[in-house]
Formats: sequence, structure tokens, C-alpha cells
Amino acid sequence: MATQTAAVKVLGPELARRVGAAVERFTAWLDRFGETSYDFQTVYASPAGRAVKRLYYRRPKLGTLAVAPMVACEALAPAARRFFWKKQRFPIADAHFAMGFAFLAASGGERRHWERARHFLEVLEETRCPNQRDYCWGYPFHWETLNGTIWAGTPLITTTPYAYEAFSQVYAFDHDPRWRRIMESVAHHCFADYRDLETGPGAASSGYTPAPDDRCLVVNASAYRAFVLTQAGLELGEERYLAKAERYVNFVAQAQNPDGSWPYAKDGQRNFVDHFHTCFVMKALAKIEALTGSRTAGAAIERGVAFYTANLFDAAGLPRPFARPPRLITYRRELYDYAEFLNLAVLLHGRFPALDRLLPGVVEDLLGRWQKRSGAFRSRQLLLGWDDVPMLRWAQAQLFRSLCFLLARS
Repeated sequence: MATQTAAVKVLGPELARRVGAAVERFTAWLDRFGETSYDFQTVYASPAGRAVKRLYYRRPKLGTLAVAPMVACEALAPAARRFFWKKQRFPIADAHFAMGFAFLAASGGERRHWERARHFLEVLEETRCPNQRDYCWGYPFHWETLNGTIWAGTPLITTTPYAYEAFSQVYAFDHDPRWRRIMESVAHHCFADYRDLETGPGAASSGYTPAPDDRCLVVNASAYRAFVLTQAGLELGEERYLAKAERYVNFVAQAQNPDGSWPYAKDGQRNFVDHFHTCFVMKALAKIEALTGSRTAGAAIERGVAFYTANLFDAAGLPRPFARPPRLITYRRELYDYAEFLNLAVLLHGRFPALDRLLPGVVEDLLGRWQKRSGAFRSRQLLLGWDDVPMLRWAQAQLFRSLCFLLARS
């Protein structure tokens, strides 16, 4: 079993106090702003945006010319997103808000935080994917991908585990049988409804969606499924979930490159190595190792952290978006990278000195440059200036949850 670090204070008292103040400013901003927002995908969610993106995937040279104005809009006029699509509610954000408020409630015992956590669970109940046997969640927009259109309301294995985790976290404190029933339903969906692609002895890759022809091989999708089935297997007493989860862990370990990195997918097309997807994979492995003592997960983490700390931070010790970019990028830093680094640094605190050394500087940078007077956080540092459009899925909610997790361990 991996060493548990919950009793070790992650931050010193002064920095923890400042993080607490930042969280309070954020929650006050969220009350004013509301629970819908524009998104990173807003520019591409409209019919015109999807058509241009589809062209880019099918005919790259012509598509590059067509998509260039939209890329320029993101880089030079981020606020213009509002002309492309509408504000929406995002289940993945609601799950992160539920977890963040649950951390605050458990730490301080304030009733208002429990009420907010339960509120977001009730929202998730209402916004589950339609026409599905079990509880599950996806995106509220049509998403154009390399492999075709993923329609709004399609369940995603990269979203649904966060909802399970949110219901589980609140259930652990209030023991409401309503949440338990939903956990059982979500877990069954994650067990039964996605394709498995055998990739070797004892290893399988998970589908990203429940489509029977899903191509699988996206590494973080298998990592997410491995985690949710591991946690659900232990919490719900389902050995079959644990057995299936182990197969995905084996695929993730086998997908790791010799240098310790992970490509986004093992399909020979999406070989880029980026910051937050790397964190997604190691975060899932870290949770699995803590739950089961998996040596396979532990060994992959050891190699992964060595690559991560050496290649996904700059000379200032701040997150770099890519070690291997897929294309020209129009920004310097990404809020999502900060959020997921905090998750990983807390989960592995005390185990990797390089991670521990990076943590205070990243937190200082977040508090000093990224949080605005309003309480919201900037979304991206562009090549020139900032993207200040507050996008709850990308990644205000994720950062809120990470900061609350950090406080809970401090």
C-alpha cells in the first residue's frame, strides 16, 4: 500500500491562509457570476465552427486556412467567444464544484458549504445523459473530433468518473442512500457500457464513449475507467469491477513511453505529450495505488514523475503546456495545467522532492498573477496578454476543487 500523506501539512500556515482567502473570493465571485459559462470549445460548438473543424481534420491544408480566423480569435480576442455559441452548464464543472464545497464543509463544518455541495449533486441528477439506462454524463455541445462527431449528451468516460467521485465524497459524510443508489448506477455504467479493446495479455484499452465502434486507445480514458472501477469496486464490494480495472491499469502502464511520458493516444496519430493529460493519467494511477497498493501503478508513477518534472515545467518552475506539441500553439500557460498539477502534488506529497519543491512557487504564481480582483481566475496566458474569459469547465471549477483539496491537506 502506498504511504498515505493526509496527515502531513502540504502548505505552511501563511500560504494556507492566503489560499483560503483566495477560495473565499472565488466563491463570492461564483455566487455573482452564476453556474453557466462560455467554454474553450465555444468557438467550435456552433454548426459553422464544427464544419470548419471537420474540414481541418479531413483536409488539413485547406482546413488550416479555414480555421485560422477562429484560432486568431482565441489568441487575440478571447471575449469574442460570445458571438459563436451560448453559455452552458457543464456536468464536469458541477462535479468539481460539488467536491470542492465538500472539502470545505469537511474541513470547516459550515452548513452553507454542505448545502452547496448537495446542490451541485442535485444538478447532476437533473443533467444526466438522456435515454441512458444508468446515470452518466458528457458534454452539452456537439464535439467534432478526429474520429467524427460526438453528439451532445453522449456519455464520456472522461467526465462520468468525476460525478461518481463527487457523489462518493458527499455520501461518505452524510450517508444519504439517494447518493448511494446513484453511485451504484454510475459504477454499473462504467463497468458495462464501454467497449474493451484487448491490447495484450491481461491488458485492455477502454472506449471513450459507449459507441460499439469506438476506436479506444486514448490513454487517459483507460486511466479514468481504471480509477472509477477501482474505487467503486472497493466501496460497493464488486470484485468484478476490480478485475476489469486491473486490465486498464496494465494498458496504461504498457502505453508509457521509454522516457516515462504518455502520448495522448496509442493510435499512431495523436502522439503529443501535454501537461494536464499527463496529470490525468498519473492522478488516476496515484489514487489506484493508494487504494490497492498496485505495484504496476506505482512503477508507472515513478517513471512518469521523472519525465513530468523534467519536461513539463519551465526554468521558472511553472507549468508548460506541452512537452511535444501537436501544432503551433497561441498561448504560454494554461489554467488547467495549474489545477491538475496541484491535484497531483497533493496526492503524491512527501514522496517526490521535485514535486514538493515546485508546489509553493506554483501556488504563489496563481495567487499573484492569475486571480483577478473579481475573484475569478484568468483562463490562459496568451503570447500577448491574457484570456480573461471565465470558463467554468476550463478550468475554474477544476482549480477551485484543487485549491480546496490543498486546503484540506494543510
